[in-house]
Formats: sequence, C-alpha cells, structure tokens
Amino acid sequence: MEFYKYQGTGNDFVMIDNRDLQFPKDRRLVARLCDRRFGIGGDGLILLENDEDENFKMVYYNADGGESTMCGNGGRCLVAFASFLKIFDQKCTFSAVDGSHEAEINNGIVKLKMINVNQISNEYEDHILDTGSPHYVKYVQDIAEFPVFAEGKTIRNSNRFAEEGINVNFVEIMSDDEIFVRTYERGVEDETYSCGTGVTASALTLMQNGNQTSVRVKTLGGDLKVYAEKSDDGFKNVWLEGPAKQVFQGSVNLTNF
Repeated sequence: MEFYKYQGTGNDFVMIDNRDLQFPKDRRLVARLCDRRFGIGGDGLILLENDEDENFKMVYYNADGGESTMCGNGGRCLVAFASFLKIFDQKCTFSAVDGSHEAEINNGIVKLKMINVNQISNEYEDHILDTGSPHYVKYVQDIAEFPVFAEGKTIRNSNRFAEEGINVNFVEIMSDDEIFVRTYERGVEDETYSCGTGVTASALTLMQNGNQTSVRVKTLGGDLKVYAEKSDDGFKNVWLEGPAKQVFQGSVNLTNF
C-alpha cells in the first residue's frame, strides 16, 4: 500500500488515498501504523475518500487507532494532499465528521473554514468549547516551563472528562492579538507540537472579550492564524490558516502488521 506523510506545524499524519476503499479499517492496524517505533509514526492517520457532494471526504483516526472528531491541522494537511493528487485547483470543499468544510491553498499555505462555535462555557478562569473537537482552555504564565503533560493528563482523566476525553490547551498571552498555545491531545495521550482545533479554541477565548478579528498563534511546531467574526451567540466564519507540507512518501506491506 502506498502512503504519504504530511505535517502541519509539527502535527504529523499518515495519509492514504482510499478512494478505492481498499484500506482495512482496523483499529489495531491504524494504531500500529501510527506507532513511531513499530510503524510509520504519526499523531494520526487520515483516509481521503470520495464524496457524493464534495470534492472529497476526510476520515480521521487518532494515534490510538480510534476514529475521532475533527482535526484542524489534519484537515489542512488533507487539503494539501488532495491538491497534490490534483483533485482540485485552488479552492475546495470536503466532508468530515463535523460537517462540510471550505478550504483553499496558496503556495503551501492552507486556509480551512472551521465550524461555527455557538457556546463557550466559562468555568472560573478556564473555558470549555467545541471547535469540531472538545477543548479545555486554561491561561497560564511562563508556558515554556509549564508541565503540560502532567497537568493536561490530570484534567483529561478527571472524573468529568475521563470517559469521553477532552483536549487540554494551555495558553500564554503574548500581546493583544498573539498567544502561545501548548496542547495535550486525547487519543495521542501526550503533548503534540500543534493542534488545529485547539489553536482555534484558544484564539476564540481571547477574542471573546476583545475586538480582534484575527489572532496570531505560536505553537511548538510553528505559527498559525485564526480569523473569526462574532455572532449573537458565539462565532461564525471561523478560519484556521497555516503551512501544510508533504514530508515523504513510501509503501508498506500491511501483512507485516
């Protein structure tokens, strides 16, 4: 089976063109392929499939092999992959587990439209919201030294979130329109270099009480930008923008797994 590897600000994915529906959707196989020692390695695996109404369909699996909710960086990488496969020219639409998405690519920069966000729950100084995946956002100081793994794991596995899981974002404000975000991701069960839906969630919590229409976001893996418009009950026209690159391609014998 031929595969491709893509990364978007350090968030990396195994990409497979599954328009012929030949890939065996087995959880153990997906987890093994995502394993960094015994497989190809990646934060997740994404299948590109045909869709009746859109240019293509996104099927996303976490590194643990479980089919999961929307992945923002994965979506951007899939758009770059579909462009590489010449499925579309510059603009496209695709379906994902959370609905239809618009996207465009220009010189390796992918801009992806996310779902509208209608509710941000404020709990003391923390925030909970869904940007296609559920996110917990906590503002901290000195994020470079913050124990993201330990604190993220504690919140993700707390009684409230243990069963369904939640992604935990730690945010430091750099300026009125710039933040630094580090994320502990469920399914990966570790900190990743970047999380697209987490970056989006974090930016929206900053915009909630301000006048920003865009926020620059630093992550361990690079820089992203989030655009959004306030609506009566939340945010609309939410876009995530940043680089998405093919790292390598190869083939794998699935019988070895």
